[in-house]
Amino acid sequence: MIKQLPLRQRIRKAILVLAFLSFPVTMNFLSPVIIIHGAANGIISSSLVMFGLMFLSSLFLGRAWCGWVCPGAAMGDLAEPINNRLVHTAKIAWIKWLIWIPWISIIAWLTIRAGGYTTVNLLHLTESGVSVDMPEKYIIYYVVIGLFVGLAMLVGRRAGCHTICWMAPFMIIGRWIRNRFAWPSLRLVANAQACNDCKLCNRYCPMSLDVNSMVEKGQMEHQECILCGNCVDHCVKKAIRYSFSSGK
Repeated sequence: MIKQLPLRQRIRKAILVLAFLSFPVTMNFLSPVIIIHGAANGIISSSLVMFGLMFLSSLFLGRAWCGWVCPGAAMGDLAEPINNRLVHTAKIAWIKWLIWIPWISIIAWLTIRAGGYTTVNLLHLTESGVSVDMPEKYIIYYVVIGLFVGLAMLVGRRAGCHTICWMAPFMIIGRWIRNRFAWPSLRLVANAQACNDCKLCNRYCPMSLDVNSMVEKGQMEHQECILCGNCVDHCVKKAIRYSFSSGK
């Protein structure tokens, strides 16, 4: 008999599938290239607004975007049955910073050179409102899919999230700020006394985290945690739960 996923995980995966199916529409609104083009021309593009909203959301919701809504994450999840290998997060997570820091520096430089942002155009280079509205744009579409799916197939669980994602650093920084000020926000909390070391939390974590050790230490904060709730929903002893608190 095939075991059914917990209801919350079915809902989460359904949302991710819908995010993936809508990617031909939304791709440009998450584009790292369009934000560069907009910066060079002093234009506030939809991608700039989206990245700003991701940062703001992370101040209260951590990296929940990555766990629940991101189409890139959905691509990684779709490839998981092909390669369910755990990845060594400490060894590869730095790669996304190697990409992000020069990228954000270029955006800042172009913005300054253009004299700052002077125009708002949320449909910049996406006049039809649909990102993939011409046959040639499918090349970019399939390149992005190939990167996220290919890395997951070759390296392991959500390898693209750990290595090439240009969105994650915004939320990691927001989460770091949240932790410094310790205001109430969505987070995981654990009761080490209730844990029986079954390590189902490790088995089901899509980000390859050692959740069991985090529970034992009573420290559930990790920059690669995407608050997907897999550890919460698969813990038979209910040792892990969501909380909207300051974390103190």
